[in-house]
Amino acid sequence: MSAKEIGNKSNILRSESRVPKKGKPNHLIQEKSPYLQQHAYNPVDWYPWCEEAFQKALRENKPVFLSIGYSTCHWCHVMEHESFEDEEVAKILNENFVSIKVDREERPDIDSVYMSACQALIGSGGWPLNLFLTPDGKPFYAGTYFPKAERIGNPGFSNILKKISNLWKENKESILASSEQVMKFLQDTTEITSGQLLTAETLRRAYEQLRDSFDILYGGFGSSPKFPTPHHYTFLLRYWKRTKDPNALEMVGKTLERMGMGGIYDQLGGGFHRYSTDEYWLVPHFEKMLYDQALMSMAYIEIFQSTGNRFNADMTRGIFDYVLRDLTSPEGGFYSAEDADSEGMEGKFYVWTPDEIIKTLGGNEGKIFCDYYDVSKEGNFEDKNILHADKPLDAFCKLEGLKPEEFRKMLKKSKEKLLVVREKRVRPHRDDKIITSWNGLMIAALAEGAQALGEPQYVIAAKRAADFIINNLRQKDGTLMRRYCGGEVSNNGFLDDYANFVWGLLNLYEATFEVKYIKTAIEINEKMIEYFWDEKAGGFFFVPEIFNHFFINLYCCFNVF
Repeated sequence: MSAKEIGNKSNILRSESRVPKKGKPNHLIQEKSPYLQQHAYNPVDWYPWCEEAFQKALRENKPVFLSIGYSTCHWCHVMEHESFEDEEVAKILNENFVSIKVDREERPDIDSVYMSACQALIGSGGWPLNLFLTPDGKPFYAGTYFPKAERIGNPGFSNILKKISNLWKENKESILASSEQVMKFLQDTTEITSGQLLTAETLRRAYEQLRDSFDILYGGFGSSPKFPTPHHYTFLLRYWKRTKDPNALEMVGKTLERMGMGGIYDQLGGGFHRYSTDEYWLVPHFEKMLYDQALMSMAYIEIFQSTGNRFNADMTRGIFDYVLRDLTSPEGGFYSAEDADSEGMEGKFYVWTPDEIIKTLGGNEGKIFCDYYDVSKEGNFEDKNILHADKPLDAFCKLEGLKPEEFRKMLKKSKEKLLVVREKRVRPHRDDKIITSWNGLMIAALAEGAQALGEPQYVIAAKRAADFIINNLRQKDGTLMRRYCGGEVSNNGFLDDYANFVWGLLNLYEATFEVKYIKTAIEINEKMIEYFWDEKAGGFFFVPEIFNHFFINLYCCFNVF
């Protein structure tokens, strides 16, 4: 069975986010976003982000409760089940607040502003991102996941709602004063105050900070949880090319090898999970994001070009094969993400017992597979096993007296057999939004990989995706829209949509020399400068000033994705 056939068949058993639910729908029912649809039958009277909601808050003299998340977010699901599906919590919210739900992937502008506010208020952030606002949108209290009732020092959501409601009624002036202080802080921190040029010394300091936080045993930076940080890896590779410092290359090589052997990488189906909960890259948070696949594959391509190590080429192919099989729409665009959960359990789709493996592969082949991927009866995740290799393939073969090439062939066949079995399970929900920015990243990666690996099928996929974006998400005036979902295009494009799609088109031109791609890239780049460039202070806004409705406009002074 081909990878495409496996992917098509698995869609039948995929966990869905739009299954009809009981009860009266709220104001989210007309929204296309899979995340907003997940909340459309909550007893909470949710509104999408709209003028109507803020006018209602002003008219009824109520604070706004703003909750931001995304459809494949595990803790968003937990809070929905505990609180937003709960009639008692819904009653408190509906009587005392105007509640707004936002999909952060559709509206990164809203997410960026209020994440900055959350970090200013509590020193950290995450999703679900929950804030309380004045009727004119100014934040005064924030947090991330709240359990319904108090738990191990975490305040209970019901009590928070009651306290804020009482404070609003009894001492609204103090809340308004607090919101003004938050607003002033955000405005001050987003002002550009220095015209200092970046120098080689800046690069050296960045390198030293990464070097000092590097985990020499398992790769990566810092301790758990460990996230993929491909921008660090590509920076270090380019620093190595400039300076010939071997430590820079060694840090990247160590990290990418350990990640590729670990449970953070889907050893059967390819693709990276969101992050590792431990320092060993073993137990992941199981959701998969398109942008992680794009940026991680670029890191593997660059180190393959630098070292010629076959492992890195194989990792690139594994990521690409996953995206083309499981995240590609029939029209050619790339979907956004896959959830961590299936059948209400995190990671259930991905884990194995020794008996399941031996039943599929047979005794001898199954035992070798279990030995290589450290599969045991005790398990390493809730009595089951996340597949991971605790030693490199060549070292394993030497220890077991196997020929590496023969073992590679056997391993490939074993994975194919197990993948067929796994695809009969209920798959995690897939978020089928097609986002311009993330598609741009994937197009760039595929076009670059096609050249580095000599694999023309990857450039064909990149062309299909680019043509889809041009034909469906580019307006007649040359501007870009943010997302396509369910046949509907919505939201004006943000800076990352323009920048990343231009990047993809440039790489695609280099891979094909088709003039239409460089021509379109230049035209979109000119629109980006026209709409996003700050004529007064320099730099780019994330949101064009003409579309900005916030009390601040964030500058983009970093790689956006």
